[in-house]
Parts: sequence; structure tokens; C-alpha cells
Amino acid sequence: MRKFNIRKVLDGLTAGSSSASQQQQQQQQQHPPGAREPEIQETLQSEHFQLCKTVRHGFPYQPSALAFDPVQKILAVGTQTGALRLFGRPGVECYCQHDSGAAVIQLQFLTNEGALVSALADDTLHLWNLRQKRPAILHSLKFCRERVTFCHLPFQSKWLYVGTERGNIHIVNVESFTLSGYVIMWNKAIELSSKSHPGPVVHISDNPMDEGKLLIGFESGTVVLWDLKSKKADYRYTYDEAIHSVAWHHEGKQFICSHSDGTLTIWNVRSPTKPVQTITPHGKQLKDGKKPEPCKPILKVEFKTTRSGEPFIILSGGLSYDTVGRRPCLTVMHGKSTAVLEMDYSIVDFLTLCETPYPNDFQEPYAVVVLLEKDLVLIDLAQNGYPIFENPYPLSLHESPVTCCEYFADCPVDLIPALYSVGVRQKRQGYSKKEWPINGGNWGLGAQSYPEIIITGHADGSVKFWDASAITLQVLYKLKTSKVFEKSRTKDDRANTDIVDEDPYAIQIISWCPESRMLCIAGVSAHVIIYRFSKQEMTTEVIPMLEVRLLYEINDVETPEGEQPPLLSTPVGSSNPQSLPPQSHPSTSSSSSDGLRDNVPCLKVKNSPLKQSPGYQTELVIQLVWVGGEPPQQITSLALNSSYGLVVFGNCNGIAMVDYLQKAVLLNLGTVELYGSNDPYRREPRSPRKSRQPSGAGLCDITEGTVVPEDRCKSPTSGSSSPHNSDGEQRSSNFIEKAKMSRKLSLPTDLKPDLDMKDNSFSRSRSSSVTSIDKESREAISALHFCETFTRKTDSSPSPCLWVGTTLGTVLVITLNLPPGAEQRLLQPVIVSPSGTILRLKGAVLRMAFLDATGCLMPPAYEPWKEHNVPEEKDEKEKLKKRRPVSVSPSSSQEISENQYAVICSEKQAKVISLPTQNCAYKQNITETSFVLRGDVVALSNSICLACFCANGHIMTFSLPSLRPLLDVYYLPLTNMRIARTFCFTNNGQALYLVSPTEIQRLTYSQETCENLQEMLGELFTPVETPEAPNRGFFKGLFGGGAQSLDREELFGESSSGKASRSLAQHIPGPGGIEGVKGAASGVVGELARARLALDERGQKLSDLEERTAAMLSSADSFSKHAHEMMLKYKDKKWYQF
Repeated sequence: MRKFNIRKVLDGLTAGSSSASQQQQQQQQQHPPGAREPEIQETLQSEHFQLCKTVRHGFPYQPSALAFDPVQKILAVGTQTGALRLFGRPGVECYCQHDSGAAVIQLQFLTNEGALVSALADDTLHLWNLRQKRPAILHSLKFCRERVTFCHLPFQSKWLYVGTERGNIHIVNVESFTLSGYVIMWNKAIELSSKSHPGPVVHISDNPMDEGKLLIGFESGTVVLWDLKSKKADYRYTYDEAIHSVAWHHEGKQFICSHSDGTLTIWNVRSPTKPVQTITPHGKQLKDGKKPEPCKPILKVEFKTTRSGEPFIILSGGLSYDTVGRRPCLTVMHGKSTAVLEMDYSIVDFLTLCETPYPNDFQEPYAVVVLLEKDLVLIDLAQNGYPIFENPYPLSLHESPVTCCEYFADCPVDLIPALYSVGVRQKRQGYSKKEWPINGGNWGLGAQSYPEIIITGHADGSVKFWDASAITLQVLYKLKTSKVFEKSRTKDDRANTDIVDEDPYAIQIISWCPESRMLCIAGVSAHVIIYRFSKQEMTTEVIPMLEVRLLYEINDVETPEGEQPPLLSTPVGSSNPQSLPPQSHPSTSSSSSDGLRDNVPCLKVKNSPLKQSPGYQTELVIQLVWVGGEPPQQITSLALNSSYGLVVFGNCNGIAMVDYLQKAVLLNLGTVELYGSNDPYRREPRSPRKSRQPSGAGLCDITEGTVVPEDRCKSPTSGSSSPHNSDGEQRSSNFIEKAKMSRKLSLPTDLKPDLDMKDNSFSRSRSSSVTSIDKESREAISALHFCETFTRKTDSSPSPCLWVGTTLGTVLVITLNLPPGAEQRLLQPVIVSPSGTILRLKGAVLRMAFLDATGCLMPPAYEPWKEHNVPEEKDEKEKLKKRRPVSVSPSSSQEISENQYAVICSEKQAKVISLPTQNCAYKQNITETSFVLRGDVVALSNSICLACFCANGHIMTFSLPSLRPLLDVYYLPLTNMRIARTFCFTNNGQALYLVSPTEIQRLTYSQETCENLQEMLGELFTPVETPEAPNRGFFKGLFGGGAQSLDREELFGESSSGKASRSLAQHIPGPGGIEGVKGAASGVVGELARARLALDERGQKLSDLEERTAAMLSSADSFSKHAHEMMLKYKDKKWYQF
């Protein structure tokens, strides 16, 4: 089936050099798989794989602009990185990106047209078509000579006003995205006698009652009412303070301005000499009629009217300067009452949601949407006390910074309802009773119905479970792991034992068994907590606790014993020779020697009874303790098995195994001891005091020492002395910098500049100091896997065991002798012993998995979940019966010839080992010039594969067991620590990573999912009738009152205003493609509405209007048919996949 000359070609392509491909050729000649291994039919082929982004969840990172379509009920948020996020009803979300990456400064919806205009900091305007599931840019316009500062698009108009830094206003036709020849020059707008420039345009709006009058606000404080027809200023209003925003009263007779000194000025349109009223909302009113003290600038003001009552004046900013430390506020002034609503973060922008889209009608505001730096808040204006709406979007992802992620697709079906039922009790009270008002769009048809769960670990020690099924995200349940510890009141309380300055409870590793619902976490303070799921509330009188003393110390390097041989000459950075086994210390509580801190954990467990709500309840707390003044090293790997009742964890000192049913430490060994007499590395263990990790290590120690930019082939996990690293070069990096740590910890702010260097890749320290050599010789435990397999070559049947992988590329096997089930399991000890089996790979071991003789994945054994906190039934034996998954290992009664395969993935290569013979059946060098950050064995299309993500941004998949390359895509041009820490693959072709500190990006590597994605995505645009225009009333119609319309086409069209200067702006057609044609076809109704308006404006007779409308309807019908034919022709062209 597989011809090896083809594999050689493939391997030659993937290998970094010709020497690598020669090496592989030799290896394949040594192990021709066809000769030794029974042929396993592999079904996965390259065509089953395709990579594409699916959805982005979380809060838009660094938001900068906000817009709302009041008819479609869609909210848009722009960011400083050029991203665009659109929100409709809960579950309808969309993410788009401007290619330039420039900041979005303003967004304007074409109300009820399914289109959006974005203005960017690089002076470009873009028209987005929202009538397709993946919005695309139809047109762009790049201003060449002027900087864009403000845009305004009147309701039901196709002419967009664009204000610039020079104070001029240009007019853009949004249908063709071309400039009109009509320009309002700043020197014509202001007083001729004025000697100074009025500053950039900060506001443009038309009079709600007269579209021919345009209000222009200049930064300096000048406001001009411009008559568009006569091309001159009607009125000019001047004020001493700079203007930030302007808003109209709906009757068009008054407007309000907000200023830089914290004042609001209300002006009558016809009285330009001075404001009717000046208000300082937060200023202290002084006696003797003096002006109030100046306050901070009012950044934005909105003026909204109601039919039955006083108008609302809503503003952000304007607090007095003496309110130091006060949180940012939104002020709502309604009649005589003023409400000051404090926000958690600074306000970026806000919008008032009103019942009508027409500016010349009573606005009837019902809510205010407030975009904060790190949150989105919606305030109910109709209820007393202005309560907030409960936010249905998953925007609380970053409530505390995410430090690690795990992703589980195809979970047991009862899990999501179980987590939801315990999580629903945690919801806060006091929200508005009303439905969430942003409810536009329609859900997609979720073709994939399997349950998906994402678990996030956070810096404050919380763990959140999310329902991620069918490309949505919804929080299910939140667990606070810090509840079991005493909170240190002051800095003095904790400075002595803490090993991190802040976030001592931060989660580093999550190990979860979905079938048994057992959860285990490892935290930054070298603590491990085991949780059991229960639907019953319980009170734990005494929290079960174990202390473990893991150490790496025999003698002092500086005073070597006489019997030690002299140091061999080894390359700088390699481990020095001589290995003496360190002693294993059981958990005792001895007094400290030499006054040094000894045998104390970093955190103090509560000694009072703990009330545990339904959900995850603490089963056992395990803490590593200080040893002779040396803080415990952080945990690098963790595994739990519910069937065996065991949890195991390791760090750079060694490994510890705990029986959580009997609450006993079973194993506590230094890494060197695991080898016994088989240690291939001649090394000299050191006193930990010489490599003392400074207080505050961990979160803050990701890159310690002098950081020099270096090539990407330096792995963050490889040790230095591995003899099978052909170059034998120095690899100095302290342990905290090493793999599991680098992907489990949140980045401190002081390191960010370090990681944003030229290539933003992983920099490695090349400091050749003694301490860095000392640190790197430690071999950390990097992977752990419980399984039932053959532990030795001579084994005739599989048995329970633990496979241990290290950062030096070694795999060791530990045998587990478990007592028989039922009562004996709780009474007899579990016997643990190293088997002597040692396997080796190049680079740190990342992942291990096991296949049966047919190539099917064998999941570890588990005990199915059952309620623990209920009185036991008579049938006690059921309690500890082990249920094995279908593809579990054969029992001893089966034929001995049934073999198995161990799949081992390291940073550099993958190997498939045949068991029990321990022959290397297949081998694949994954990367020569980089290193693998994450490797997972995942199920896809009724088969399995190995999926890898490399530090150089490549995503690769390999078949199992033969390790044929199936996919290799250069996905991410730059990989930073956050992505490296959070990237994970799961079943059914799903993967995710933290794309920014506040957002999760999901992607798929499955061809089938890519094809179905269009159906699964929600619709942003839904056909909705535009509300009727307000009735002008008989008398207003008779005496010429009411809204005055304007024929903008006549004013701004080419026939009357001429062509704009070509050098002023450049038109760029967008990639909207055929989808844009489809959007235009469905937009005929909108065109008709505009045509009707234009005809009405010209005062044509009603009969004439109807005839033309009928003609347009027939032409629209034929256009629609043509568009439909075109759509069918291009139907199979998947533009969105490019």
C-alpha cells in the first residue's frame, strides 16, 4: 500500500537538510515497517485535511469604535488592530479583519441596508457588505492628501460626509465609493476675519428638520451651521473651550456641545452670540456667581427626547479633578435627577439605543450601550435605578487573565446539562428583567451536533467550563480553586513563603477526565488540587491535605567529596558527569535547619470547615514544600486516572504519585532515581541552594538572564546533555523557561517588550554563567500517561502502568500493582516500581498514546461518574468496578500475539514503538529547524492522527501508526508565548488558541468542517421593513413646518458639482466578488425606497411616481433573475476559503 521511495521524497521535502533525509533513509532501511509489522489499513488521506479559521470568541481586544443599526439590531465594534466584531442575537457573532491592521476610528451603518462603512487611522474608508455570512469589503477609498477625523452618514442617504484634520469636508457617494466635486473648505466656513485655523473637524451632522443645513464642529470651539444649497455659513457659534462632541435636539432648534473643561453648552440655532445654558454636571457651584471649577473633559454627549417627560442628557467624562482614584463614570441626566454610573474600566464610546431610526422624531431612548476598555455594558434606561442587562455574549473570558486552555470535542452527552445545572445557581441577581435588545440576525444551521467543552484556567485560580458546541460559546460553570486557601491579609504575611509575587493561585495545568468527571489542577505555587463532581451540597470539616518533599540534593558542588572523579571535559552547557542517586524524602514535618525555611508549603490551607456548593468539590490538596531554604519548583506535568484512583505530577526535581482514595504518597523520586543503574547521562546532582530560584519566579521568569535574539531551533524544553542531539550545542534556559511552563503561564507585563522583538519568536538565553548551566542540567518531567499495556519486552499480557517522559527525551515505564477491586482497594496499598524499560527520542517528550493491534486508539481506563455524596446502596462492590472503553487493551486470557503500539511525540520527532518487543516500527522527524509546541493524538473521520503545532507557525498532521505526513500548513507567521501556551487540538478536526489576551480563536483542520462552515455560520442581515416616517401633521404640512428634505443627488452629483481632484483620494475595489452581486440583487428593495424618496423630493405627481415604481419593480425583477443565474453559475466557487 505504501511505497517507501514516495515517503523518502516527502521526508526529504520536510527535512531541513539533505543530511536529515539521508539519516531518515538509513533509518527506513533499518526498519522497513512492511517487513516487521502487520499491515494496518489507514483510511486518512491528505484530502481529508484543510485548515481554516472558524470563529473568534471573547471581548474585542483594544476596542476603539462602536456603531448600532437600530432597524437590523446589530452592534459593531472596531479595534485598534483593525478588527471588526459584529454582534446580533446571542449566538450570532462575526469577526472580520482589515488587511492593513490600522486602527478603526469610526463605524457607520447604512441603516437597514446590510452594509457598514469603516474609517481607519490610515485615512482609508471601507464599505463592508453584511448580506453575506462572511462580510467582505466591496469598496475602499484611500485619502492621499488629508487625514480623516470624522464621518457622518445621514439616515437613508447615500452621501457620506467626511471631515478632515485640515478642517475641510468631502462628500463620498457610498454606492460607487467615489468623491463628489462638492467640498466645504474650512476658510469658507469660518469668519473671514478669523486669523487662526479652527482645527480638525470633530463633528458633522445635519439638522434633523432640515437636511440642507449641516452642523460642523471644529476642535478649537467653533461651530458652523452650513447651508448646503447656497454654499455659505448661516450661523457661527464660538466658545472658548475645545469641543469634543455635539448633539441635536430632535426638533432641530437646539443643539448641545461638550467641552474640554467639563462643561456642556446648549445653543439656540438662531442665537449664535452666546449659549442659552451652560452646565457643569460635576463642577462644584461656587458662591458669588463665579464660574465653577474646571473639570475633566466631557468626551461625548447625547441629547435624547421622550414624548412623555423630560429629555435625557447622557455623557461620559467630566468628573472634577479632585476625584482621584474614582472609577470612570457615565452620567445620565433626566429632568432634575442626575445618576452617576461607575464603570469598571475606562469608557471608549457609548451609544443610546432609541425606538426610532428617524432623527426628526421623539427619540424614546430605552438603553445605553457602553463600550469599555475590557467590557461591554448595556444599561436599561426604562427601569428605576438603571439596572444593567445580563450580557449573553462570552465576553467575560478575560475576567481574570487566561493562563491555560484545554479543549474537549465529542464529550459524553450528559456533561453539558450537568455542568449547566450546577452553574446556573452561580448567576448574579439584580439584572434588568427585559430581554437583551441587540437581537438581529439568525442562527446558522448547526450541522455538527456533538458536545464540545472548553476549559480555561485563570490567573486568580478560577477555572471556567464553557459549552463550545456548534461554533458558539457559553459559560457553564466557574470553579474558584483559591477557596481552600487562607487569604494572606498583608504583604508581610506572605513574603516569606510565596514563590510568586502576585497571582499565587494561577492555574498552570488542567487534567480532566470527562467520563468520570474527575478534575485535577496544578497551580503556580507548586500545589495540586483534586476535585470530584457532585450535585449535592456538602460541608467538609477538615480539608484533606498532603505535603510532598520533592528534592534534588545530595552534595555541595563547591565542596566535592574525595571519592568523586574529576570533571570530564564537556562542552559548555552540558551536564557534568557522575551520578549519585539522591535520597527520597517522604512527607514529614521536621524543623528547619540552619534557620532556613524547611518543610513548609507556599500556601496555607484553611483549617475551618468548608461549605462546598454543588459542582466540583475538593477531594484532596497536595502541596510541595520548601526544602532547606529552597522553594519548591513549579509543576511541569500532571495526570490523573479515575479507574486507578491515582494522580501523578512532576517537576524539574522529580516525580510524585499520590493515591487519592487512600490519601497516601506512593512515589516520591528524583528524576535521576527513576533510571536506577540505567542512567545514560553521567551527571552530578547539585545542592538546590546553588541554583536558588529568586522569589517571584514562575510567572515572571519566562525569560531570565540576558536575552539574545536567536534562531528558532532552540527548544524551550531540551536539556543540554542529550547525546543524541547531533550538534551537542549549548541550550541554556532556566527551567521556568521550559516547555510546559512556557505554555502554561500568563505573561507578566514587564516581559512583553522582550517578546515583541523583531521576529517575536522564542528568544533563548545564551548566558554561559554557572547558574544557567546548573539549572539546565536538571531533567524535568514533561509528559505523563496512565495506561494498560506491556511494560517489559518479556511481558505476555498488558498490565496497568505509568509512562513518564522527560525533557531530555527519555521515556521510562513505572509498573502499578493495584489491589483487587471493592473494599480491598481502600485497605491494601498500591505497589509502584520502576520497570527498567527506557526509550529515547530527540527533544523533550510532549505526548504519549497507545494503539491496539488494529491501530485503534486505546483511551486510559476510567470509572464512570456516579453521585458520591449519597448513602451507599447494598451493592458496595459496584463502587470500584472498572469500566473499560471499547478499544481497551486485551486481557491476559486473550492471545499473547496481540501486540500494541506506543505513539510518542517529542519536540523534534515522533516514534511508533511496537509492544511488547519495543522495536521502533515507524519514525518521523517532524522538524529540524524548529520545535513542536503541542502534539495531540486526535480522532477524525472514524480514524486517528497525530496533530502538531510548531514554534515556526506550521500545523502538521501525520497518519497513525505509519506517521505519513498528511498536512503541513504555514498557519501563523509569528508565534508568541501566549499562543504557545494555549494552543490545543481536539477530536473531529477542531483546535483553538488564545489569539489576544481577551479572545479565543477556533480553527478546523478538517476538510468536511470547512465545507460545512458556511451553513453553520449565522446570518447577520435579515429582511426587515424600515419603520414608517413620523407623521408631519396637517398644520405643519400646511404651513411648511416639519422636516425639509434635500435633493442631495442634484447638489453632489457630477452634473452640478463636477469631478473631485484625482489626487485627493484613490478608489480601491474590494474582494466582495460574486457575493457582492448577490447582496446587490437582494438590495433592490433598498434601491426602490431611495428612488421613491428622490422622486418625492422632486415633487412629482403621485401617478407619475406609481408608474415609475412599477417600471422599477419589473426591472428589479429581471435584475434579480439575472443575479440568481449568476449566483448559480458561481455557486461552487468557495470564495470564503481563500
